[in-house]
Amino acid sequence: MFYKFAAVLTTLLAIFVYRSGRPLFHIVLTVPDLPKGYFAGGDYRDHCVVIKDEKDNCLNHCEHIIFWDHLDEEDHVTNRLILLSCDPGRRAWNTVLGPMNDPDPLGHLWIYSTETGSLSPIVLANYPEGHDFHPLGIDVYPSKAGAPSNLFLVNHARENSTIEQFVLDPAQPTVATHVRTLTSSYFVAPNSVALTSPTSFYLTNDHLMTYRLPRPFGSILSTIETIGGPPLTWVAHVTVLPDGSIEHKFAALGVALANGVALSRDGLQLAVASSSLAKVHFYKRDPLTNDLTLDRDVLVPFGPDNVMYDDDDTLIVAGHPHFPSLVAVVESKPGAKAPSWAVSIRPVVASEDGELEGQKNSHPKKAGYDSRAPLSASVIAPASSTDEVETIFQSDGSVYGTATTGLIDSRTGTFYLTGLYEDGVLVCYPESRNI
Repeated sequence: MFYKFAAVLTTLLAIFVYRSGRPLFHIVLTVPDLPKGYFAGGDYRDHCVVIKDEKDNCLNHCEHIIFWDHLDEEDHVTNRLILLSCDPGRRAWNTVLGPMNDPDPLGHLWIYSTETGSLSPIVLANYPEGHDFHPLGIDVYPSKAGAPSNLFLVNHARENSTIEQFVLDPAQPTVATHVRTLTSSYFVAPNSVALTSPTSFYLTNDHLMTYRLPRPFGSILSTIETIGGPPLTWVAHVTVLPDGSIEHKFAALGVALANGVALSRDGLQLAVASSSLAKVHFYKRDPLTNDLTLDRDVLVPFGPDNVMYDDDDTLIVAGHPHFPSLVAVVESKPGAKAPSWAVSIRPVVASEDGELEGQKNSHPKKAGYDSRAPLSASVIAPASSTDEVETIFQSDGSVYGTATTGLIDSRTGTFYLTGLYEDGVLVCYPESRNI
């Protein structure tokens, strides 16, 4: 009997090491030798600046950042604004990492103009009195020819997590009018949304065992799930019907800590961050049914948080290179700082001469890809045969830490980055700003 038990235990341990050994060693047990700061577009001291709310200091702890595009009749972008999901009270209320002490302080939405650089808080009109507001993942549908846009966001309220629907009007962009609150028993631990229409979206659930469980089970089981990476979470597709009810369909099961989600510009590919396994899943999407089929996985050198496509369908991934450092920041330990890392993932395709685009004029794979970064991704994540991974930004936390979402405006080359426990948003310009 003992030998059978030992055999089963050995098999389970081998499976765990095979699936989770790399992220466990590099992201939990090893402190990465990251620089103070690095930006692929040039010296970060000349190209990057942290934009803050100088008046009230409320642009803090921003988890998600997205583009809100205004289109003309021909679907050309005439104006591009940025929406930010921020929660200055995150240190007292975080249903993913803890603690869950004080849900009273409300979070904020902000809007930033890529053209003028103006920054403004968004007023929540018609928001239910007494209803908590702790925004996490957000997504907005583009405005076409001046039409209003639907905005959906994950709200980690005190009793349960919900999805909030708002309307944004380009004529009054600093006001978000609340439409409804969506609740469902399927919303166990909702994290990120990716719209497939003005009234439908993919939704990730990042944990099955959450911090909401009775103490001490919530913190213990949630941490085990985070580090161990069992395939317990999922991606769903949600459709909001005219009467406010929803249709819920499981789209992808068996994901290890399904975090950020993003839909490609052509709508045919969905990217999902698996934070525990330090990889990004790419799914083929059927636009008619919203069914997903796993296409490929790409390893990254950190625990990916959010994923966002740029205009050219290059995926921008940001996340956490060292989990214990992030926990130290969450626990507000004196002097604690957590590193940041952001990369781009671009499919490699064969050119006319048979060489893979993205590998020209670069070092051979055996010499390590991502060769320009101070700490190359190749040191931690084996090379992908299908995609090119390249570092955009990395920091040991001195310049900017706790990275969650990266955006690149392909029109200008400007890079934006938010930090889960940072003050302000990092903006890196392609040209020197002499900052």
